[in-house]
Amino acid sequence: MLDIKQIRQNPEYFKKGLQAKNSGDKIEALLELDQQRRSVVSQGDALKSIRNRVSAEIALLKKNKQISDDKISEMKKVGDQIKDLDEKLRVIDEQLNHIMITLPNLPHESVKVGRTAEENEFVREWGEKPQYDYQLKDHLDLAENLGILDFYRGAKVSGSGFPIYKSAGARLERAFINFMLDMHTEKHGYQEIFPPSMVNRESAFGTGQLPKLEEEMYRVNADDLFLIPTAEVPVTNIHRDEIIPENQLPIHYTAYSACFRREAGSYGKDTRGLSRVHQFNKVEMVRFTQPENSYEAHEELLQNAEDVLQALNLHYRIVSLCSGDLSFAAAKCYDIEIWAPGSQKYFEVSSVSNFEDFQARRANIRYRRASDGKVSYVHTLNGSGVATPRLMIAFLETYQTDEGTIIIPEILQPYTGFKQIKSKLL
Repeated sequence: MLDIKQIRQNPEYFKKGLQAKNSGDKIEALLELDQQRRSVVSQGDALKSIRNRVSAEIALLKKNKQISDDKISEMKKVGDQIKDLDEKLRVIDEQLNHIMITLPNLPHESVKVGRTAEENEFVREWGEKPQYDYQLKDHLDLAENLGILDFYRGAKVSGSGFPIYKSAGARLERAFINFMLDMHTEKHGYQEIFPPSMVNRESAFGTGQLPKLEEEMYRVNADDLFLIPTAEVPVTNIHRDEIIPENQLPIHYTAYSACFRREAGSYGKDTRGLSRVHQFNKVEMVRFTQPENSYEAHEELLQNAEDVLQALNLHYRIVSLCSGDLSFAAAKCYDIEIWAPGSQKYFEVSSVSNFEDFQARRANIRYRRASDGKVSYVHTLNGSGVATPRLMIAFLETYQTDEGTIIIPEILQPYTGFKQIKSKLL
């Protein structure tokens, strides 16, 4: 959430930032409501001061048995005026809050101003696109021939977008998860968390999913709980409504979770195979840090995600999202796009975001500075480390042989227990 005090002090800066994020200009309406609110509060305070004075006078008159009908009438009139102002203030606060919770975070000054993903900036790439002297298959053909994915039966059980992993496919999926968790805990120093798969409304609001993205989330109506779209939501909310001693920062968490997304806006997008599904697995990294360190932490977080793909020797590229392609809560975001040679395209496999204090304000996550004891908001960051569906796409297509089998790289073999996927099991 943005800071109304900062908006009041520099409205043009916020107007410019919101325009860069393709967000409608609500600053004028916000400031008008803010002015109305301060006026109503001032009037209310003045009347409450009068009420307190008159109450004291009536109490004195009662003590002296000199009841004054005029004073009582004056008290009633003041009380009615205060009641009217309180109702007016309630309405203004509702309108103000509605605007504030729907304003997106501003883009960082280093973010390119642009409207769509086509204007994202190329940052760098790692490795080279592998070359083959035989005809490649895409991941769907490979998986079907090897019997490691079953979309038909997944749709029968749950509906479209809920694949079933089978045999070596299930073992490979589990290997990805364990491999990434071990890397982030043992090499990168993250503390492992195994979070709940459902969160309450306050948690979904804290990280910025609500109210904007409610239609894309699965909701358990009876309990008003939401299936998580990413482990970022429960993990970030671990410290909701807390004040963290500065000597405990930075905090680094990593977590595996199943993720659930309705993908309500996916009509017309590439939904073939594993490219866009409603349930998938992901290993997430979440950081809490002091504001002055957050952009250094952002680069470290990006490298942590890259380490996974480099260890698996998978070609990828990195783009920095332009302002119009940033998520609601992000101030800056890198996307890592992995190359799938059978599909001949890049797939986003990780987003690495710095939210600055936007989520911390919504979730009330603060820290107490060691230097002066004052309390400030932390900066929160998160990155996919990484999501498995598109990793699976690129992995199967990269390591396929001319016989349609899949070679398992040596670094992953201790997790799979086999060196090759080569037979179809019914």
